[in-house]
Amino acid sequence: MSAHLDIENVGLWFAGVRALDGVSLTVDRGALVAVIGPNGAGKTSLFNCVSGFYRPQRGRIRLGERDITRLPPHRIAALGVARMFQNLALFENLTVLDNLLIGRHHLYRRHFWSNMLWLPGTRREEVAHRRRVEEIIDFLHLERYRATPVLILPYGVRKRIELGRALCMEPELLLLDEPTAGLNQEETEDMARYLLDIKEELGITQILIEHELRFVLDLAERVTVLDFGQTIAEGSPDEIRRDPAVIEAYIGTAREAG
Repeated sequence: MSAHLDIENVGLWFAGVRALDGVSLTVDRGALVAVIGPNGAGKTSLFNCVSGFYRPQRGRIRLGERDITRLPPHRIAALGVARMFQNLALFENLTVLDNLLIGRHHLYRRHFWSNMLWLPGTRREEVAHRRRVEEIIDFLHLERYRATPVLILPYGVRKRIELGRALCMEPELLLLDEPTAGLNQEETEDMARYLLDIKEELGITQILIEHELRFVLDLAERVTVLDFGQTIAEGSPDEIRRDPAVIEAYIGTAREAG
């Protein structure tokens, strides 16, 4: 099986500070893998490179056979890369349904005049998009909230809507930036089940970045560990649990915080 995503020797720095230093990662199609590390390890910088928000000064990123290293974010999104942001990127005054429909904006194919005149082709396309959004609403159990403005919903529900917005983009690759941040134990367990359902039922490749070690090791097939922008370990969850460099990175961080 060819790699779905291949990150090769990526380097990124700002004013002499190295955010990423020779990071490499290969992700197979349909896999659920994780990138973990203490705060400031370079996890979000890596996602910003994959999604086109940052352009690395060194290395290469390939999506399938396509080199996406220098492509802008909208081109990368059009190739099937969606992202669930740690800081929610929702329109709070719009309903859940409208927020999810916005996730399909780049998939609309009708031209301006067809939309203005509400021609039959435009109506058919609108129905198809709404049908797909309703499927995502059912998948994430958001039925009771579909007509509710996002602003008044609990944070845990909004995290689910953020995931739904990404799924509405019809991604082949889903970047999950700390999906459990700010969630309680029950909400975290629900999120884990949704991510497993995405893998098993939808077959979407997922890369998860987290600092919560237990959540990742129970979920991911493979784990890459970053610290100070460098890869310090890579392997199965069992291998990562026993790796001295990983233990030192997390325990050392805890000691510094104390």
